[in-house]
Amino acid sequence: MNKDNRRLDVVFAASLLALVLLPWYRVRSGFFSFDWLSDIFGNDGLWPGLVQAATGRWQLWPVIALLALAIAIRLTRPPGRRGGMLALIGAAGLIWLVAEGLAIGTRGWNWGLLEARFGEVAGQQAFGAGAVVMAFAFNLMIAFGMAERGALKGDAFVLGAIATILLLVTTFVFYPIISMFTGAFQDFDGAFTTEGVRRNIVDPKIWSLACLYGGYCGVAWRTFFLAICTATGTTLLGLAFALVATRTGFRFKKSLRLLTVLPIITPPFVVGLALTMLLGRAGTVTQWIEAATGWELGRWIYGLTGIWIAQMLSFTPISFLVLIGVVEGVSPSMEEASQTLRSDRWRTFRKVSLPLMAPGLANAFLIGFIESMADFGNPLVLGGSGGVLSTEIFFAVVGAQNDPARAAVLASVLLVFTLSAFLAQRFWLAVRNFATVTGKGDGGRHALLPGRVAVPVIGIVCLWSFFAVAIYAMIVFGGFVKVWGLDHTLTLDHYARAFGISTEGGSIRWTGVAWNSFWTTMKISLIAAPLTAAVGLMTAWLIVRQRFPGRALFEFALMMSFAIPGTVIGISYIMAFNLPPVQLTGTALILIACFVFRNMPVGVRGGVAAMAQLDGSLDEASLTLGAGSGRTLRRVILPLLRPAILAALVYSFVRAITSISAVIFLVSAKYNMATAYIVGLVENGEYGVAIAYSSVLILVMISVIGGFQMLVGERRLRRAQTLQEKAA
Repeated sequence: MNKDNRRLDVVFAASLLALVLLPWYRVRSGFFSFDWLSDIFGNDGLWPGLVQAATGRWQLWPVIALLALAIAIRLTRPPGRRGGMLALIGAAGLIWLVAEGLAIGTRGWNWGLLEARFGEVAGQQAFGAGAVVMAFAFNLMIAFGMAERGALKGDAFVLGAIATILLLVTTFVFYPIISMFTGAFQDFDGAFTTEGVRRNIVDPKIWSLACLYGGYCGVAWRTFFLAICTATGTTLLGLAFALVATRTGFRFKKSLRLLTVLPIITPPFVVGLALTMLLGRAGTVTQWIEAATGWELGRWIYGLTGIWIAQMLSFTPISFLVLIGVVEGVSPSMEEASQTLRSDRWRTFRKVSLPLMAPGLANAFLIGFIESMADFGNPLVLGGSGGVLSTEIFFAVVGAQNDPARAAVLASVLLVFTLSAFLAQRFWLAVRNFATVTGKGDGGRHALLPGRVAVPVIGIVCLWSFFAVAIYAMIVFGGFVKVWGLDHTLTLDHYARAFGISTEGGSIRWTGVAWNSFWTTMKISLIAAPLTAAVGLMTAWLIVRQRFPGRALFEFALMMSFAIPGTVIGISYIMAFNLPPVQLTGTALILIACFVFRNMPVGVRGGVAAMAQLDGSLDEASLTLGAGSGRTLRRVILPLLRPAILAALVYSFVRAITSISAVIFLVSAKYNMATAYIVGLVENGEYGVAIAYSSVLILVMISVIGGFQMLVGERRLRRAQTLQEKAA
């Protein structure tokens, strides 16, 4: 039996299994609980697709007919003459599943026009394991059929990978966004209406510019102004840190690098909480100033000023990571040439170095803009009466408003802002994201900063570092005092309340209030991290190593999710996956899918950057010796991508733990993530427990990052480097 037949036989076997044995519709208790096995004959909702079709669900008969036709073609036609038909059957099967899943809901037809045309139809639940397996089978029929027609040199593995990634991205990125837009034009009964959109799209609370003449600006312009200020501040501060780290003789460079990375592993609202306890109305510094001067500082920290300070602390590390490579990548020979022509260091820096950094500076600015727009944690803690788009979306969904149309309009405005920045980054600057801006010098030594630049830059960096250290010291301090700001008696009560353990009858009991959310967070993050790395690196391999029509559009579509704010992801997932055909709300799967496809672009860019350094002759040699694309990827490419794998694992794990903007919409009583739980603690005034929980999360992230490093293998990386040196 040849490989073509063997691949198809596996697909057909899986399809028959899905139709005959697996529940076609969603199992409420969860498929992997396997409780449905004991009740599969007594509950018609658990019957497989073939039985559902035989008992009156006519919409499943086309699926069965298409599968039967595909099997007949497999048995009667040789590989060279059946590829096109298999691809058409697979496409028809996918289209039919999507069409009937969207058209028929739990109460029958979703649209009155269809009911008037075809009469009444029995309702159906969301798709279950059987339907999902069948969808993937049809998807692979398309890929394998195209391979038999000779597409991409007949490489079925590559075509299957492309088809699978496109199916997943369409389901978990584009379908939710489309659902969010269409949801804005529906009332509570699902009927089409434009009232909500018309009412909100012209709302002065969104678009007003009254602040220009003494009033208050709308939330869209407040958010835009804040993003501009944050992007400007983080870019300048990130440049200052990068210059001190690379162009001065500052003695504490390693400490600076550690300090700039620390906020990345900090839950996003903890900085805002620390600012509140330090500079708020009853904050420590506020009380000191009022006692010393008698000034009433009031609530100045609540509003755009406080959010801006918190975002500066949170996002400066990202700017630094962008600009450190840009500053190091400036050619030393050009600076030396300038000085050889008798320019002093100040003129060289102003006329040569800075212009060469300009694309990187603009890139850092746009990334800071997007991050500020997407931020949710800091505005939630410090917003006061001056909310931003992300928090207004949240309150439109979970607050007393309960206005899905308003949430969709606000999310659309936010998406327009961030996508505009992303498109400018992509096309205007021709720089995709921070993973591509690093460069290598040409062996010379960079010129030191002139004195008139070095002194103020070092001063600014030292002052900001002192401020950041004070913030983190207060975070640690807040977990060990009874009532921060009122009673500073040292205690371990907050840690005991959050992570208490007792023993009864020789067994351990996890009595702390935070344990449930902690274990849920660890489990979901550890599942999402390798999946994110796998999808990201597979996509990077397709982009770098394969040549296929539409590759640039494929890459752009995948990277676009980087520009979608977490708040928009959260609200779109709620609108898309709360009803059939795909119903995931309240499950762990919706959280895992959110993390994988929200963080995938960073894994893609990291993999692209790492794979670009691997000579394509390695792949060619493996293929020439008879290995297929899958074996080449597994045995040749992946062992050389350990640093990229580690980076993807670390980033996706940390982001899964610290994410809040999307998670706040998707958690449930059974699956409550740590960040959402800590927000609840803050809302209830339990600041000490919230700080204690956050401190433990930071320690856990550091430990797990070290564990990933050991698992991926530092020793093998050094060995690979030695072999390369020998080859050279």
